[in-house]
Amino acid sequence: MSYRPSWLTFGRYAAVTTAMTTILVALGVYTSGTGSGLACQAQWPLCSDQLIPTLTINPDFIEWFHRVWAMVTGFLIIGLAGWTWIDDVPRRTRIAATLAVVILPVQILVGAVTVTIGGLVPGGYTVSTHAAHLIVALLIVTLLGVVLLGRDGPGAKRDGPERLRIAAGIGIGGILLGALFSRAVPLVTYSPGAQAAFYLWSLVGFLGLLALALRTPATTIADQTARRVRTLAAVALAALFVTLLLGRDLVIYPGFWEGVNRLLLAVVVVATAAAGWTLARADRPPESESGSVGGAASRGE
Repeated sequence: MSYRPSWLTFGRYAAVTTAMTTILVALGVYTSGTGSGLACQAQWPLCSDQLIPTLTINPDFIEWFHRVWAMVTGFLIIGLAGWTWIDDVPRRTRIAATLAVVILPVQILVGAVTVTIGGLVPGGYTVSTHAAHLIVALLIVTLLGVVLLGRDGPGAKRDGPERLRIAAGIGIGGILLGALFSRAVPLVTYSPGAQAAFYLWSLVGFLGLLALALRTPATTIADQTARRVRTLAAVALAALFVTLLLGRDLVIYPGFWEGVNRLLLAVVVVATAAAGWTLARADRPPESESGSVGGAASRGE
């Protein structure tokens, strides 16, 4: 007997958890960009001697709201992992969800240190700490993406070219929207709001690319085509991951790293577009085959 409502499926729960985590990363970037991470008088879990600060847009509220969102998201991630152990899901899905929970305390600890005693602990509020916080966050998003996209069992229906083209569209759309706010494309000031938008849309594109890498089968399209799409998606994912790291102040940006960031962003766009183009032609018969068929028909064969 199941006590959960019929509409609450594993896929929907995984989608909500992944979306919450993606938004959390953007909130974290905004909180850091506004300097609100140093608010709340360096207290945790209290904020300026209060459980709930003044509910107006101020540094204390921004930091507190980020903490609340992170807490709710953390419980959702734990619940997702627990679900994989009581439901019939692929082994890869269970491992990915469990790993997300395993590294979750690291993310919480690093975050707690940076907003409390970061200035007193050697390396507590440095570039390396911020890098670790961001890398772990991106890893958790990746693992949740694996859970969401790999939840189907071996006998499940594979995605065909049409659905894969939608994933490619999400990938290129998210990347291009993110690029509008990127520090690599100086169209807008790289303000805290622009930084949050860059990470939010880039992670949407990241999940689209992850879908191509995980759900492009050789059962509905030619094996060579499937391998090409997966390879292009993997290249774009790796380049986008580094671009997301360069979106934070982890290196002295102007100069060499600015050029590297633009080159990587170009690689992401080209590789994603190439994967989409490959899929757009996936269900079209080769010209040679069309010609032979047409020739045979004209000969009455």
